[in-house]
Amino acid sequence: MSSLFRTKSVEQSIRDTEEPETSLKKSLSALDLTVFGVGVIIGTGIFVLTGKIAKETAGPSVAIAFVVAGLVCALAALCYAEFASTVPVAGSAYTFSYASLGEFPAWIIGWDLILELALGCAVVAVGWSGYMRSLLDTAGLHLPQWLSGTHNGDFGFDLLAALLVVALTLVLVAGMKLSSQVTGIVVAVKVTVVLIVVIVGAFFITGSNYDPFVPPSQEVEGGGGIHAPLIQLMTGFTPANFGVMGIFTAAAVVFFAFIGFDIVATAAEETHNPQRDVPRGILGSLFICTLLYVAVSIVVTGMQKYTELSTDAPLADAFKSVGHPFWAGLISFGAAVGLTSVSMILLLGQTRVFFAMSRDGLLPRAFSRVHPRFGTPYRSTLLLGGVVALLAGFTSIDELAELVNIGTLFAFVVVALGVILLRRSRPDLPRAFRTPLVPLVPILSVLASFWLMLNLPAETWLRFAVWMLLGVLVYFVYGRTHSRLGRGTQAGEN
Repeated sequence: MSSLFRTKSVEQSIRDTEEPETSLKKSLSALDLTVFGVGVIIGTGIFVLTGKIAKETAGPSVAIAFVVAGLVCALAALCYAEFASTVPVAGSAYTFSYASLGEFPAWIIGWDLILELALGCAVVAVGWSGYMRSLLDTAGLHLPQWLSGTHNGDFGFDLLAALLVVALTLVLVAGMKLSSQVTGIVVAVKVTVVLIVVIVGAFFITGSNYDPFVPPSQEVEGGGGIHAPLIQLMTGFTPANFGVMGIFTAAAVVFFAFIGFDIVATAAEETHNPQRDVPRGILGSLFICTLLYVAVSIVVTGMQKYTELSTDAPLADAFKSVGHPFWAGLISFGAAVGLTSVSMILLLGQTRVFFAMSRDGLLPRAFSRVHPRFGTPYRSTLLLGGVVALLAGFTSIDELAELVNIGTLFAFVVVALGVILLRRSRPDLPRAFRTPLVPLVPILSVLASFWLMLNLPAETWLRFAVWMLLGVLVYFVYGRTHSRLGRGTQAGEN
């Protein structure tokens, strides 16, 4: 039993990064990491979620909900920043868990991240495909139905989504610097669009649209059963829309617009000065995105009464409502461009976690080889890119998207606990960044993340449990016996 919780020392993790065949090329700066963070966080959330939640849950006070959600993420970000600066190795939460909780918990979190990031990339690719088909239709070019994905039970293949993943896979194989340059261009475009929305939209704000800023509370009338939030099935608690409680209900939803800042930690090994730059990249991108979300939500609820906002394309439709279709079209273009970087960075994060698990022997070692010219884990990137391309092409995954959320929150819980345990077991470790007020901040992070997990449907918990059980089976059949750490321990005993 003790072998399940054997830990891999921080020193050993760092030594493994120096092996020539499995050593990733260092090419990233704090600016590159911040761009990656902004690139993955700013996606459909800012173009869709702001108006949707304002109309259905919080009214103009959605701006406060974004602040609350940003604070919850900041708690987790502080924990990630300490780990990433102490253990600057690819793999993010997986690597951190291996150093603090042990091999089996590390396997579980790695298995969790593989699912989370694969589904996340596929979901975003399908969303991008929808925007592109819309733009093509406007230009008079129409894809046949069978190449437009699975819709309303009709089987099809989403060609554009699959092609996007394939193209991004090739960019990732070609090198991290190229990936960061492509991301930088895309992020510059979509942040410019967001700033235009804020600046231009500010001229069309009507003060009366903010009245009331916190609308009167309304009890949510929803169905029960497996589709109900787990907290409702456990306690009978029913969330409220609008009012003060509606702000916190909205925060639980808009939290998912922030998912992705933890991806920055997966690139720690490829950073010139990870002890300094990774914390800056994580916290900097989170701060920038929180400001943008709040600004956009204030503008959109000021341009149009929250009760009249569209739930499909609220920003674009808000500009149409004030007679400016040009800006509406620009917003749609920004959304399509923005999803490109989100897909690429999610795929990047997944390949780095897979690479780290392979280097430790928990997955086949062949996938930890890096390209002799590009210095990237090309085998794992090509494998996972192919799998995600097929997933995006063949699967209607709207219902599975919530698995991305529960997987991320689970990782947040594990990392926060890991900070506390590593502080106790290895107080001697040099920590370039230290999470303040330990153990208070990590405990608050655990409680906040777990609360949001309880607000997810019971159906999502069941699917998550099935994936985790499959992971346990794979670990005991393959990972435990092929673990480099386990083999090293056995050799030492012999």
